[in-house]
Amino acid sequence: MKDIDIARSVKKKKIIDITNSLGIEESLVERYGDYKAKIKFNDIMTGNKGKLILVTAINPTPLGEGKTTISIGLLDGLRYMKKNAIGVLREPSLGPVFGFKGGATGGGFAQVVPMEDINLHFTGDIHAITTANNLISAAVYNHIYQGNELKINKDKILFKRCLDINDRELRKDFNITAASEVMSVFCMSNDIHDLKNNLGNIMVAYDINNKPVYVKDLKLEGSLTAILKDAINPNIVQTLENSPVLIHGGPFANISIGCNSIIATKLGMKLADYVVTEAGFGSDLGAEKFFDIKCRKAKIKPDCVVLVCTIKALKYNGGAEDYYKKNIDAVYKGLPNLNVHIENMLRFNSNLIVCLNKYETDSLEEIDVVRKCCECYNIPFVISDSYSKGGVGSVMLASEVLKALDKKNEFKFLYDLDDSVENKIGKICAMIYHAVKITYSKEALEKLEEIKRLNLEHLPICISKTQYSITDDPKILGYPTGHTMHVRDIEFYTGAGFIVVLMGTTLTMPGLPKVPNYEKISLDDNLNITGLS
Repeated sequence: MKDIDIARSVKKKKIIDITNSLGIEESLVERYGDYKAKIKFNDIMTGNKGKLILVTAINPTPLGEGKTTISIGLLDGLRYMKKNAIGVLREPSLGPVFGFKGGATGGGFAQVVPMEDINLHFTGDIHAITTANNLISAAVYNHIYQGNELKINKDKILFKRCLDINDRELRKDFNITAASEVMSVFCMSNDIHDLKNNLGNIMVAYDINNKPVYVKDLKLEGSLTAILKDAINPNIVQTLENSPVLIHGGPFANISIGCNSIIATKLGMKLADYVVTEAGFGSDLGAEKFFDIKCRKAKIKPDCVVLVCTIKALKYNGGAEDYYKKNIDAVYKGLPNLNVHIENMLRFNSNLIVCLNKYETDSLEEIDVVRKCCECYNIPFVISDSYSKGGVGSVMLASEVLKALDKKNEFKFLYDLDDSVENKIGKICAMIYHAVKITYSKEALEKLEEIKRLNLEHLPICISKTQYSITDDPKILGYPTGHTMHVRDIEFYTGAGFIVVLMGTTLTMPGLPKVPNYEKISLDDNLNITGLS
């Protein structure tokens, strides 16, 4: 069965029954039909009690490694064991849905539903973020047209419009919404008042005297907050096994911070004893940013980290052309990529578990190679079969997570905020990307000086680079060392509260592939959506 057929074959509970099970008053639940709702979080957010479990991964193949499937399976596994658990995930972008990778609601028997709604328009949050973003651009150009009281330099407008569709023809003037600063602000705000303040602090341009111009100078933050007043409330849905899941915010990790909103995470930690969340792509991108950016701002820390790997990703890193054909030698050759992610995660001193997302094509001999590798690090190794078996297939993983949560956790950040920007970038490149040298373009060097002039050195670093390698070159796989990282430009996300460092050729507006997913998606005779995965 295809994912969409499996999703339709399972009986869903009414969303009000899900929220009642969490003890949420009905007055705080705004329903969007029978199976999705928003939660008015302000009256609930008092204290964080839940243990936070982060799911991350090794470098993925182009089709991904099922990190969301493992997150959902782990949640269902914990609830199968009668634990009070909740999931907190990002919202899918329409870019990958219609592009190449597809949706982001899990797979097989570890999915969140209604998957069609979540993968498409859902409750309209991304549309609201897109509208807010584009109002900023409209206001900047309108201000210039109407007399330009702020003396904005037309040649130094920094802010771009956005669209939640991959479109290479718009790269010069547009970001994809998942890469927009408004999306990052949305995810990095603690409440609606913080949201308004952060929106006001977005830097949009320079004036003719080279002084920064902010959204608040345009007197725009009130309107932007009004646009986002409903979107800021987290969405709640359920898994195929009726486990509660909050889905809120959707920044990409290869471009932005790659994790759901602070609000949703903190709400989850208030509502449940165990919170399963994830960070986008490999741990070199998603997990590092989750730790060094999100955890700092939210004043939270992970109590356990699950590092997902697959046999096919190891074969990919080992140079195999066929990921599904038995090839023990390719698994051995790909192991260094698992090694680098284990070593990187251990730097943060959080309890670590390696989870193999099992495919039917995996052989016992190939799996044993991975098991022995983890034994060398004295790291727990667990196989999850949640794709085929749902929560039951992740009970062993859930049990191992519970054991890890009983251990001491001395989590630490990779760098200090008081470090210079160059030192922060240097620590990430040396300790996570294992580079020996960093080069800066002329534009990037000028931005480093500008950071000092604007007193932004205290901000954390958000690196934008390829997800397929720990380097900035997608073709360099495994565990490379001795390489150079290339900083081509730097952007100031003063509203979101971090500095974006662009490396390699990763673009903030992706293009569509030769055979895009939109060719598969349609409606059947009963007006049911087909082709989503």
